[in-house]
Amino acid sequence: MGIFTTFLIGFALAMDAFAVSITKGITLRKINTYISLKIAFFFGLFQGLMPLIGWSVGIKFQSYITAIDHWIALFLLSFIGIKMILEAYEDSRNPELSVTCDGELDNKELIILSIATSIDALTVGISFAFLNVDIIPLCLSIGIITFILCFIGVMIGTFLGPLFKNYSQIIGGIILILIGINILNEHTNFIYRMLN
Repeated sequence: MGIFTTFLIGFALAMDAFAVSITKGITLRKINTYISLKIAFFFGLFQGLMPLIGWSVGIKFQSYITAIDHWIALFLLSFIGIKMILEAYEDSRNPELSVTCDGELDNKELIILSIATSIDALTVGISFAFLNVDIIPLCLSIGIITFILCFIGVMIGTFLGPLFKNYSQIIGGIILILIGINILNEHTNFIYRMLN
């Protein structure tokens, strides 16, 4: 597999994580280099590991994973998105009991988001099992590309955050839900079928 193909695969797989990174940049009230690197590291780590896991599993469980991967992503992203919207609503009703993240990153939420945005990478890894590819360099490339894009995504979100002010949590939650719906649509094409 050539360098250009590897780059395209890494770039394509990183897009969901990149979008979520922008959302985290928008919704977190305090962003510093450590938090940006941490978000990028989590997304890059999971995006790099998932193809390796998929490749290791190979064709044994292919039908089971590909049948439900998009539903898992939709559920996880929608769960976090709805949680963010509800927290924003609670913040507006009880400002003194604000539960919005204030510079501290919720590790559990970050892990869930990392898994949800890397499930596609797992199924891509399964397809790699059919090809004669050197999986370790490929996974490293995917992880590094995702890391860089997600770091940039957090920075973009940091600049956008002040524009949305109090609505950032709601916008972030809606974006996560839409990403989940988009992943489901990519696998099932349900929007096209509903419109026709």
